[in-house]
Amino acid sequence: MMDYEELLKRAESKIPKKILQKERFEIPQVKGHIEGTKTIITNYSQIASALHRDPQHLLKYLLRELAAPGNIDGPRLIFGKKIGSSLINEKIEKYANEFVICKDCKKPDTILLKEGRVLILKCTACGAKHPIMSKI
Repeated sequence: MMDYEELLKRAESKIPKKILQKERFEIPQVKGHIEGTKTIITNYSQIASALHRDPQHLLKYLLRELAAPGNIDGPRLIFGKKIGSSLINEKIEKYANEFVICKDCKKPDTILLKEGRVLILKCTACGAKHPIMSKI
């Protein structure tokens, strides 16, 4: 007869690897097009809601990082110059690492709080608090 440990290992070996993945947070890739001298991101509101952040906060960060003028037009974001989607995706990922993902438990369950003049990233999963050094 098999002992508990052997049965557990046997059961784990039969579980598909895809189910064992713990990644549940995925940032949508930028969808859009270039129109003349403008870059139009059509799924901007979807990206901001996936990050659980205010679209204006994300916009301010992207405008500073990409050194480009821009504005929100409904669910779209319009930049005033040509920018490649790979660069925009890279900046959005950098934003997520700085302003969304917890430094301790690496989960996206966080909120931004203002304590005095300092912006704090507070994790609702583990309770950790980290000051954000980046100025927007």
